[in-house]
Amino acid sequence: MAACGAAELAQALSRPLSCLQGPECGRAARLRALEAIRAEVQERPLSSQAVQEVFEAQLVRPLSRCLAGDAAERCRELALQLLLHGLSRCERPGEALPVVLPVLAQRLGPPQGAEPCEELRLGLLQLLGLLLRRGGAAVAPYLPDVLGILQAALLDHYAEVRRESCRCAVACAQAVPERFHMQSESLIKPLMQTISHQHYRVRVDVIQATGAVIQFGNGKSVDDVLSHLAQRLFDEIPKVRQAVTTVIGEWLLHLRDRYSYFHKLIPLLLSGVADDIPENTTLAWTYWEKIGLQWEKENEEDLKDKMDFSVPPSHYPKGVTRPGLGCRELVSRNLSKILPALCRDLTDWVENTRVKASQLLYLLLLHAEDHITQHMELLLRTLYQACLDGESEVVRNCVKAAELIGTFVSPKVSLKLITSAFEVTPKPSCLMVLAAVVRGSPKEILQPHLRDLGDVLSQAGVCQRSDEVLYMEQLLCVVRALIEVCQEDCQEICLQLMKVLVTVMAVPSSQHLKEKAEETMCSLAEVQQLDGFLSLYKQHILQLLQWVSVSHDSWTCYSPEILQFNVIATHSGPVIGEALHDFILILKTCLQPNKDPQMRLKLFTVLSELLQKANETINSQGLFPSYLEMVIKDILAPNLQWRAGRTAAAIRTTAVSCLWALIHCQMLAPEEMLKVKDALMPQIIAAMDEDSKISRLLGCRIVGGILKVCGRQFDETQLGKTYQEVLKRLDDASPDVRLTAAHTLTDWFKCVKDSNVKSAMKSHIEYLYQELLIHLDDQDPDTQNAVLEVLKEGSTLYPELLVREVEEAKHKHRIPVYCNQLLHHIQSTREPAS
Repeated sequence: MAACGAAELAQALSRPLSCLQGPECGRAARLRALEAIRAEVQERPLSSQAVQEVFEAQLVRPLSRCLAGDAAERCRELALQLLLHGLSRCERPGEALPVVLPVLAQRLGPPQGAEPCEELRLGLLQLLGLLLRRGGAAVAPYLPDVLGILQAALLDHYAEVRRESCRCAVACAQAVPERFHMQSESLIKPLMQTISHQHYRVRVDVIQATGAVIQFGNGKSVDDVLSHLAQRLFDEIPKVRQAVTTVIGEWLLHLRDRYSYFHKLIPLLLSGVADDIPENTTLAWTYWEKIGLQWEKENEEDLKDKMDFSVPPSHYPKGVTRPGLGCRELVSRNLSKILPALCRDLTDWVENTRVKASQLLYLLLLHAEDHITQHMELLLRTLYQACLDGESEVVRNCVKAAELIGTFVSPKVSLKLITSAFEVTPKPSCLMVLAAVVRGSPKEILQPHLRDLGDVLSQAGVCQRSDEVLYMEQLLCVVRALIEVCQEDCQEICLQLMKVLVTVMAVPSSQHLKEKAEETMCSLAEVQQLDGFLSLYKQHILQLLQWVSVSHDSWTCYSPEILQFNVIATHSGPVIGEALHDFILILKTCLQPNKDPQMRLKLFTVLSELLQKANETINSQGLFPSYLEMVIKDILAPNLQWRAGRTAAAIRTTAVSCLWALIHCQMLAPEEMLKVKDALMPQIIAAMDEDSKISRLLGCRIVGGILKVCGRQFDETQLGKTYQEVLKRLDDASPDVRLTAAHTLTDWFKCVKDSNVKSAMKSHIEYLYQELLIHLDDQDPDTQNAVLEVLKEGSTLYPELLVREVEEAKHKHRIPVYCNQLLHHIQSTREPAS
């Protein structure tokens, strides 16, 4: 039947074939002949044997000639379709290679294929692919021609031609692998020129073709393509990254020379494990597990002891699946070759490269486990730099990697190396790495090293190295990590941690940092089952004051100890009252007039703040009164003396504020006031003449306070001197000072009324009446009313004298209303007396 069908078809084709091959046959005749051939071939249901006979005997050559030389595009198209139809159905298409392949080389081969039509070039490559897939070993003699065609087609302008050429390259590699490996390198260059094509489907096909060309070709070409494949791992299209993962996975499983390239291929596959797309991650992890299992089987003898006696680590990152033995061994044995290049990538100028490198670093350390130890110096140097990266994801991945160091590396090694970096130049990144290592460490392994670590952190060269907020934040992170991991064991280094926290709180202009430090202090108290951070101060207040005052005799305004002293004094609340002796001695030493003025100003500010709430701070134990004489005579009085300069003036103002706080909170008892009034009054009188409004205001208040407590013990000279200076303040530019001066004069009148020198002071009182009446003409109504109240108080001394002065003043000054009020008051107070 097959022979009969072939004979009938041959007879039917004889006429159109003669027309097709005729020397004078025109374009239309050739077209009709090809249409007739197509009709005969496609309408007859023939067996593959019959098709083989007809095509081999009659059709292949004429159709090939038409495809090679016909000027009509439609004729070439029909000839191509017929060849595709026939060769796809015949038994031995490889027998057509000697005829068809030269035509394909002519139409497609270098330097420039003769076929101008893109669709026909695509069809020609489809025909080549068909021959390669079905021709098998018969393709071997024509391999150079095939590779020449593919080299040109891979660089074609038409994207679909490039894609089809990639599929042809795969078919060629699979058809004759024993010959292909000797010439496969010729395809590498055009493939790599196409791998970054703008169409993602072309990129996918190129990657797959590259995988097959190297799989069946020369494995040495791996080095030529790795950098290009690595770049495709950054491709924004997930399918492109998936193709890279598949190719690398297949190479690691099946490449003949894969053992030589493990250190180059493993990083690429593990980068796929860190892909953003779950499907890609799953694919990469599946390949990786297969590779590990295969390597285990191939090296079973070497791994026998580990497989039989290996004990899983007692401490492992939560929520993380431990990789298989084969995977871990592969990474461990190749880590020394992978790590240097990876560390360079971690500091690359391209952001995406750094992100990928940081993700890969975490995966490598997770696999390497305790083998990390031998690479610690390189790792730490890189992490110190990478943790300063501006990209948050890089920092986050590096911190996770540092936590693995804590998990797998002995603290004896890791902490020694990290703390030794502090001796050079501590950076925020060093502290960041240390905090991560602490978080990753098991509590029981870290415990023996706590004291050494606490001592290092509390050293001045570490905790006082910088007031940069980032540095202090990381220092605080280390303390929090220690508290979180070690819990109650932190009691052993509680003092050292308190020193660090006090230093962090001392950073100026960073309120959020102070709040975090206080929270950390509360956590430290909580793990020790204490009531709060004040309990910590209660335990260590004396030690903290001794620590901060080691060099207090040489403090300047730039000394960090001043800020630490400020924190201890103000933040410890009532606890500072338990260490009052040490506190006062420090102040006495540092507040001498020969010390740095700016430093004294800061310390006076601290003292003033404490005195405002004395019973809740320095007098919480009721001991402060026993130090009052020292505070006033040795600290306040020397600093109240006038010295030139703005800073000296500010110091006097602060000292006056402290003195007023003592008087205002009634901490200065009458007997104490009597002891110090003679020493203080000259300085207070001088303070009322300062440029600072606050000094003048507080000076008047202090004089009033002294008059209330011990004014009755003043002699004639002291009273006279006092009222004269206060009277001057009624001319002050500040209404507040004038009001305060008026109130002070009221206190003065009360003192004179109850003293023994009333008669001796009559002339002074008369003068004071006259001056006060003048000040009833003040522009400020409040001041006028205050002066009126002073005169009312003073009218009880010599009312007749005051009446006479008022009558005279009514005509001199425009104050008839106030004068009438005053006269009425005097009259009303005299009538009951009479």
